[in-house]
Order: sequence, then C-alpha cells, then structure tokens
Amino acid sequence: MAKSIRVSSLEELDQDRWDAYVLASPLSSIYHLSAWRRVLETSLGHPTYYLYAEQGGELVGILPLVHLRSLLFGSRLISLPGFTYAGVCAHDPNVQAALIREGIEIARSSGASHLELRQSQGYPWALAVKQHRLSMLLELPDSGEKLWQRFSAKLRNQIRKAERQDLLVCQGREDELDSFYQVFSRNMRDLGTPVQGKEFFRATLAAFPHQARIWTVYHDSEPIASGLVLGFKDTLEIPWASSWRKYNSLCANMLLYWKILSFACGAGYRLFDFGRCAPGSGTYRFKEQWGAKPHPLYWYYWLREGESLPAFHPENPKYRLAIKVWKRMPLALSRLIGPLLARDMP
Repeated sequence: MAKSIRVSSLEELDQDRWDAYVLASPLSSIYHLSAWRRVLETSLGHPTYYLYAEQGGELVGILPLVHLRSLLFGSRLISLPGFTYAGVCAHDPNVQAALIREGIEIARSSGASHLELRQSQGYPWALAVKQHRLSMLLELPDSGEKLWQRFSAKLRNQIRKAERQDLLVCQGREDELDSFYQVFSRNMRDLGTPVQGKEFFRATLAAFPHQARIWTVYHDSEPIASGLVLGFKDTLEIPWASSWRKYNSLCANMLLYWKILSFACGAGYRLFDFGRCAPGSGTYRFKEQWGAKPHPLYWYYWLREGESLPAFHPENPKYRLAIKVWKRMPLALSRLIGPLLARDMP
C-alpha cells in the first residue's frame, strides 16, 4: 500500500530541514530557500504560505507561496512574485498534485483570483499554462580566457572599448548598495517601471551573506552600471542589473557583464543565468550575443471561475499610458512612490 502524503506548513518544520531538501533537489532554485520568506514578509509585508509534503516521515516536496493583495493589482497567490522560478519542487506526480491541491485551497479561502506557479520545466498538469517568457542560460568553461575565445569579434571589441575608458569596477555587498540602487532605480524609471525600495535589496543581501554580491562600474567616481548577483549550486544568476543610458557610448554594461562572467568561470560556476526576457526582444538579443541559449519557462494557473489568464507585462496596451507617464516622472518622486507600487506587482 502506498504511503499517504501529508501536506503541512513550514511553521511545523525546521527551516534547516526545508533548506536541506532544497539543496539536495536537482529541481530547486535559490528562490526555494526559506530565507526568502523573511525577505518577502519583512521588507514587503506579504503573507506567505510555505507548504511541504511528507510521506512516511520523509520530506518529499515543497511549494512556497506569497499572497499579493492590492486595490490596484487585485488578489493573487504566486510562487514566487518578482522571481523567474520557484513553484512546485517535487519528483513524484502524486506529491506535486497534493501540493497543488493545497495551494488551490489556500487561493480559494483567501479570496485570490488565481494561483500562479512559475516552473522551469513543463508538467502534464490539468492547469492553464503560459509560455510568454524565456530564461537565457550560458554554459561556462573553467576559465575566463576560454570564454573570451567564444565571443564574436564585435563583442570583444565592445569590451576592449570599455577597458580603454577611465572606468573602475568594484565588487562588494552593502558597501555597493547605494551605488547599485542609484543606477537601478534610474534605469527602471527610464523604462517606465516602479522599482522595489532599497530595503528589499538590503534584506536580500542580509539573508544571503555568502550567495549575494554587487558589482558596479564607476566613471569619475559616479556609478554608471551595476548588478546584484546570486550564486546557487553551480549557477550564478543576475536578477537585477542596469546601466545609465547617458554613458552607453562607454560600453560600461559590457564591461560589467564581462567582469562578472570572468569571475563566475574562475569561481567554479558552470552556468550563468541572464534572467528572463520576451522572445525576440532587445533584452533577448543582448543576452544572446554572449552565447546564452533560450530555455522555455512554464507558468501554470488555477483560475477562479470567471477569471481569465493574467496579462501583467509591459507589452500589454492596458499599461501603455501608465508606462509613458512613469518615464517622465521626476527621479526623486519615482523613488518615493515606486516601492509602494512595486511591492504589490507580480
């Protein structure tokens, strides 16, 4: 007889046991680690439901969920908002089904319009699915020199151009946070997107003292390109990066990525995750020139009766006017009110 599957909440489980499962599972991402719960609850104030499944006393699956509730964006249950992947992490289809059923029950009881599961691979689940985004992944050699040889002549020339400029590249953590946020918040305003508050990134650095670091490129002591990277298992990921368009001619962004990629090779990482993007977009082409290959993403949905699939993305004409207005907003004002909006964005 098959052993029954019991789904419970993290409050009943030691966090170390949860994280041990994440570290051992080939299906997990850094966003499955329990430390994100503290980041999301303390810096953004979101209710969370961290579900785990046990079978015969053995931990066999997990599902972290965050409940976003706002008058502007509605009520939705997501694993996990703001990040490319999290979702159900379990091998056994029966365990997957048990975790999803519990997630749906929480969505129903909490009044959420839908449950969204962001997965890095496809499953034969009886749920609606969207494949509107890709992740861009680059396999890394064991040295920066070998990676350099893979680059096109055009790409190498852009990096060399940046190296000839009076640019300084610094690596740090909290000491680079102000510089990172100065560049990141400006670029996001220019793109028409509200940005999380600095405290979110400060909380991320605090939660991941060994996995998170910031790289910044300076010109005349002014930060002009910066990225916050996260390391997990054999992968280095750059979920947040920006450059100041005013200095595009200096190719600072190319130097930033080259320094990070060279570091990743030397540090033993075997995969670099450029993050998600829309197929064929300018961001897609930027990542592709480094040799990154597209990998499909699968976002699954349970929808409350009468609800349709969410279409929350910049290409949606519904948000065209709001994006246009945000691009023209004074930078100081965007930094003040942006975090109030960004905290509830999926």
